[in-house]
Amino acid sequence: MRIATWNVNSLKARLEKVEWWLDRAAPDVLLLQETKLADDAAPVMAFQMAGYTLVHHGEGRWNGVAIATRVGAADVVTNFGDGPVRSSAAGAEVGGGEDDFDPLDEARMVSAVCGGVRVVSLYAPNGRALDTPWYAGKLDWFARLRRWLDETQDPAAPIVLGGDLNVAPADADVWDPSATHGSTHVSEPEREAFRSLVDWGLTDVYRARHQEPARFTWWDYRAGNFQRNEGMRIDHLLASRPVAERVVGVEIDREARKGKPVPSDHAPLVMDIDEHGQGFDPGWAGSDARFAARRAAQGG
Repeated sequence: MRIATWNVNSLKARLEKVEWWLDRAAPDVLLLQETKLADDAAPVMAFQMAGYTLVHHGEGRWNGVAIATRVGAADVVTNFGDGPVRSSAAGAEVGGGEDDFDPLDEARMVSAVCGGVRVVSLYAPNGRALDTPWYAGKLDWFARLRRWLDETQDPAAPIVLGGDLNVAPADADVWDPSATHGSTHVSEPEREAFRSLVDWGLTDVYRARHQEPARFTWWDYRAGNFQRNEGMRIDHLLASRPVAERVVGVEIDREARKGKPVPSDHAPLVMDIDEHGQGFDPGWAGSDARFAARRAAQGG
């Protein structure tokens, strides 16, 4: 079974790209984040035509998470089981006031059992800046996620947490630790929140199989950051032991960050369980050669 996660940065704007990627990679389960749609606007029919059931949890404008599955979806849980989100919270982190922001009242979590595995699509708050309510809210959200695991899940059962967690777990997961020092995504409390998930009984399946430097899942649109590979590894697949022991391959599809229509600023992260899925060239080999040549020309 192939499970993937992808922050699409607007499912409406990126639908053609997502359809292209479903054909390219043929995942059995695709966890989606930042759909920016209300549930009644989700493109259910487009996914059905591609052979997928779409489970969507959104509030419109900002946030939004989903699961596209061709192996069934049962026992759906949204918002950690805490009830419906408030639509008035939509956009609060990006443009609203401090009094409105509550990440626990936003569409950032949806889960279902797909093909015998409990999958969880997660979109962690960005945090914006240290010493702000948005950063404190981000840590609160991670604490709620850990509490949900403690209260409702078992690390001995097959479970996969996937999504944009907005945390680079180590300095190796950012292009330049000195440039990012003192900012969100790399602060020690955020990294400790990530480690808390691992300590619960989950494996960072990408890092378990890949030690190469400069492998990222997100690059800012601005200033040629993607072309220079100035990015971060902030999208993750975390698996419990019954799943992690069956993983036969993990890859970041860098090629999906290229070309037209305009791609997301994130790349899909893919893992195969038991057997390898449909082959595709993730594009890292050619990129590594170009980066090495550029460093040599710069005397680096």
